[in-house]
Amino acid sequence: MGFLRFLTIALLAFRTVAEDAVEEETGNPQSPNLAVKVSTSFPSSEIFGIKLVNGQATQAVLSVANEEPEPVTVVFVGGSLWTSDLTSPSPQGSRIVRNLTTTRYDIEIPAGQSESIQYKFATELQPQELKLNLAVVLKTSEGTPITLQAFNETVAIVEPDTSIFDPQIIFLYLFLAGVFGGTCYFIYSTWISTLFPQKRRGGKDASRARKSTSGSKSVDPSDQVSVVGADGPAVTSGAKAYDESWIPAGHLQRPDARRVKSGSRPKSRNG
Repeated sequence: MGFLRFLTIALLAFRTVAEDAVEEETGNPQSPNLAVKVSTSFPSSEIFGIKLVNGQATQAVLSVANEEPEPVTVVFVGGSLWTSDLTSPSPQGSRIVRNLTTTRYDIEIPAGQSESIQYKFATELQPQELKLNLAVVLKTSEGTPITLQAFNETVAIVEPDTSIFDPQIIFLYLFLAGVFGGTCYFIYSTWISTLFPQKRRGGKDASRARKSTSGSKSVDPSDQVSVVGADGPAVTSGAKAYDESWIPAGHLQRPDARRVKSGSRPKSRNG
């Protein structure tokens, strides 16, 4: 219960400090009666100003110097982003955009000493310029909470730098290249290829047919065996597949082919 109560007080204090910062710009400064000085630095800041990169943690180093005769305790560190808009209905001309992370520390700072506190936060906003307000909630030795302003300046919200070696960028390029290639192939196969005559080429079946016909051997007619009842003669090559012992010798002898002279004419018989 005590922690929730203190957290509620801290959040209200952050908003009060932010509103006091706006009032300071209008000429109504307010400061607590406490000898504690707070300064803020950004190690990763550039020469041209402080930039908050979306999606990346921003580190702020808060230096708290206790000049009180008694120790103080740093309880919370938080902040908010504001925008200055003259057309805003707010009488101060500013409105809150985003509350930042509130971090609990409970670091006690002895009298006359200082302490450095690292505060990290991240943003996810549209690139623009906003007012960054950071505040520190302290607790005195009597247990009284006091809020001090740590930072109140204009910062720039920027997007992270893109690299060609980013995996997401590489995947996007490959996807776009695939879509472009598929579209070009569809256009070529649908309209462009029909404008050119296609040559007929022998496929694998034709080459196989040529090889089979060229490699086939002619069969000697003497080696052919007629089979009764078959559609055609059964052809066997090489060794004979029948027994010749029961066939008469006269049938086994082949008749000699008579040669006929081309220029000779049969003599006519005179009656």
